[in-house]
Amino acid sequence: MYHKIKTRAHKKKKRFAGSPATETRMGADVKKVTRARGGALKRRLVTVKHANVLVDGKNVKCEVTWVAENPASRDLTRRNIITKGAILDVKTPEGVALKARVTSRPGQDGVLDAVKI
Repeated sequence: MYHKIKTRAHKKKKRFAGSPATETRMGADVKKVTRARGGALKRRLVTVKHANVLVDGKNVKCEVTWVAENPASRDLTRRNIITKGAILDVKTPEGVALKARVTSRPGQDGVLDAVKI
């Protein structure tokens, strides 16, 4: 039969802990810069007012009006939290209302990119 390998127990270390999720909400544009492993910087989007939406091959800076749906969780939809894959109601500078799906990770990339659906 196989022999069991003895392993030594270890304590939980502070370096093993991750950071709490950044729940991006609607509001004035606010970014927070945090240090990541190896000294890298993450630009976290705390609140956002505008999204870069790809409309017919052109990027348009649109105003976010509402989180229509968030497939990740019904709770995120109810609380208007923006994550990758969320479907937003946006308004173009001309005043046209559109629906757009988020393609970036606003809590980690620091930008809100979306594509018209």
